[in-house]
Amino acid sequence: MKVLVIGSGGREHAMAWKLSQSIKVSAIFIAPGNGGTYLNPKFKNIDLTDINLLSDFAIKEKIDLTVVGPELPLSKGIVDLFRFKNLNIFGPTQKAAQLESSKDFAKDFMYRHNIPTAKYRTFKMPDEAHQYIAEHGAPIVIKADGLASGKGVIVAMTVEEAHEAIDFMLVDNKFGDAGAKVVIEEFLEGEEASFMVVCDGKTILPLATSQDHKRLLDHDMGPNTGGMGAYSPAPIVTNEIYSKVMEEIISPTIYGMAKDGIPFTGFLYAGLMITKKGDVKTLEFNCRMGDPETQPILMRLKSDLFEMLYKAALGHLDSLEIEWDTRTALAVVLASAGYPESPRLNDEIHIEDRIIPDSYIFHAGTVYKDNKLLTSGGRVLAVTALGNSVKEAQFKAYEAINTVKFNGVQYRKDIGYRALNNN
Repeated sequence: MKVLVIGSGGREHAMAWKLSQSIKVSAIFIAPGNGGTYLNPKFKNIDLTDINLLSDFAIKEKIDLTVVGPELPLSKGIVDLFRFKNLNIFGPTQKAAQLESSKDFAKDFMYRHNIPTAKYRTFKMPDEAHQYIAEHGAPIVIKADGLASGKGVIVAMTVEEAHEAIDFMLVDNKFGDAGAKVVIEEFLEGEEASFMVVCDGKTILPLATSQDHKRLLDHDMGPNTGGMGAYSPAPIVTNEIYSKVMEEIISPTIYGMAKDGIPFTGFLYAGLMITKKGDVKTLEFNCRMGDPETQPILMRLKSDLFEMLYKAALGHLDSLEIEWDTRTALAVVLASAGYPESPRLNDEIHIEDRIIPDSYIFHAGTVYKDNKLLTSGGRVLAVTALGNSVKEAQFKAYEAINTVKFNGVQYRKDIGYRALNNN
């Protein structure tokens, strides 16, 4: 079977790595891929991003399954296009992907289907938004309605910051169409966790739990990022929390989408806030796997990823069970100088030819050019390792980091500390 993976990040490298372990897979194409996938002889990078050209490629190469990694092609309707051309593809339709591509759509959906989430209001007019903030105070959360490359959420700890965020989005139009409408939410306190499932429109198959670290610096300090590390499983998601999430959030979402005439197929990611009392609320939905959570989750997956996604694309998930490695997996992101504000590009990356057992280096912002591996984005690598405990996985991941060198590299030294505190 031939597989096409859409995307260029660490998530897509991890997917390709896991898909290549299936005895059913004969070839893996990645569009457009990165430096790490280019250097792997098992994969072939394809320099395409246009969804029409990708569908033409899939027809020409007789691709048996296409797996979509990032949110942008989903929001453009790549799944609808591929299905129209009778191509097997795993992911949500353009309408279903609105759970991620429109915060207003997602919040309205959650309210209509009684899915626990923060109180909110949506605004298009700056004056009305400013008035709402003046009435409700801070801390408060301001979100661009559309896709803003992970930068559209501002947690304003003061009223001044909140007013600035409104002007940034609605007046200065810094996010373009994505910020033409804003969602203002109440601030929730607690601990965040990620909960992901695979769905074929009817059957829900939960993946292993995980938790990521969003802040740039140790002890959760510094600016928000796309994620500086993650681990699986997440001790904060106890059996009780797990049941609550499935019953109150995941199942009502999948059944609610079907009831609304928008069956959901693909990965569904629920960003959760877990309070000290054990209550759970939905912070956001993503219609894809999280990055860097994908890397540790797929390191723990013992089942055949191709079989899972192929059956999901065909609507036959009900006949499948997943087997997991009982060990902990932990990923540490190595970021480029200047990340997240202004990542520096084209620093040469050196990786020693030394194997650290049960570890793997997944590439994200890398490119291979002129016989050199160079940085090409903010989050460069995700060094991931398995261990019999959080501490052992942490030790192995940081040992593997010692094999990597590039100028300006920055990474957190405390990934996994929350799990250690919860054990």
